[in-house]
Amino acid sequence: MAGFKTLDTIGSVQGKRVLVRVDLNVPVADGKVSDATRIERVAPTITELSDKGAKVILLAHFGRPKDGPDPKLSLEPIAKATSEVIGRPVGFAADCIGEKASAAIAAMKDGDIVLLENTRFHKAEEKNDPAFTRELAANGDLYVNDAFSAAHRAHTSTEGLAQVLPAFAGRTMQAELEALEKGLGNPAKPVVAIVGGAKISSKLDLLMNLVRKVDALVIGGGMANTFLAARGTKVGKSLCEHDLAQTARQIMIEAADAGCAIVLPVDGVVAKEFKANADNQTVAIEAVPEDGMILDVGPKTVAAINDWIDRAATLVWNGPLGAFELAPFDAATVSTAKHAAARTKAGKLVSVAGGGDTVAALNHAGVADDFTYVSTAGGAFLEWMEGKDLPGVEVLKA
Repeated sequence: MAGFKTLDTIGSVQGKRVLVRVDLNVPVADGKVSDATRIERVAPTITELSDKGAKVILLAHFGRPKDGPDPKLSLEPIAKATSEVIGRPVGFAADCIGEKASAAIAAMKDGDIVLLENTRFHKAEEKNDPAFTRELAANGDLYVNDAFSAAHRAHTSTEGLAQVLPAFAGRTMQAELEALEKGLGNPAKPVVAIVGGAKISSKLDLLMNLVRKVDALVIGGGMANTFLAARGTKVGKSLCEHDLAQTARQIMIEAADAGCAIVLPVDGVVAKEFKANADNQTVAIEAVPEDGMILDVGPKTVAAINDWIDRAATLVWNGPLGAFELAPFDAATVSTAKHAAARTKAGKLVSVAGGGDTVAALNHAGVADDFTYVSTAGGAFLEWMEGKDLPGVEVLKA
């Protein structure tokens, strides 16, 4: 991968202590991991280094400890889950620095894997403290970052270590960066972006960046209502940030100047209650009743979006088109997702999607595996779409 140091350029790791930053911040219920997706994502890097004779030392955070070590946020149960996913033993050290860590590492043989305790049990981790960095670095000879999802944070385990040890991108990080380059860095054109979700206020930087980079920007979800209202369309009792009408108008002006088409709903599915299977009707967007809420875009809007997808060579997606968690207001998101997936499978579209709700929506539609790449990174994916430099990525550049 041009521009980045990867495992292809790391050289021999036989007998080397390799500190590998991974994302093991997985959901746990009743002491057991309920979704091992993030572990599965980093498994290739772990097993490749192990197979090449490295002493693989895993670094990760878990949750948000407030006052030092918290037994409820220990990574110990995650070590067992990681072992089950990769099919080989994973040891555990009850601290990430000090005697407990050094003793566990000293006992390692080539190819062994050990998970160190939650890095955030030390407040110095999030402060990127140089002294803590030196203590953590003392455990390793090389550093590999495979946690794109934490790359927007300049913490010791995501950025500091790369300043003091030879640093490389793991396979998951590499795949993410390659996919993002295809999405917005150097994409095949035309490029269409779909941005949904509840509020403009949380995605201002994103929208401003996208209108300068894409050929069409499809706006759905609650945020579309703010654009409609800014245009003078009455949206009834729909979620709407009326105080941001001028901001929405400015984004539309910026888009026009950049030659980016703004695609807004032309019809909507309207209900009087925000609940599953609420009585609803599909109306033209200018005919939303005063007591109605737009909970999904309608079939004419879906047809317009799919027409843009048919014209696109690249699709970037963040956020659902409607209240997809409530049937039947998932229809537009599911239909559009299936259309994009079919184009991708046919080799006619590069599709890159990310963000928690987006991943959930694509899984709900049953098409997540058919997209070119689906990022589980959340905040880091959003900051990348906003055009921001990510500290944990910048330090891996060759």
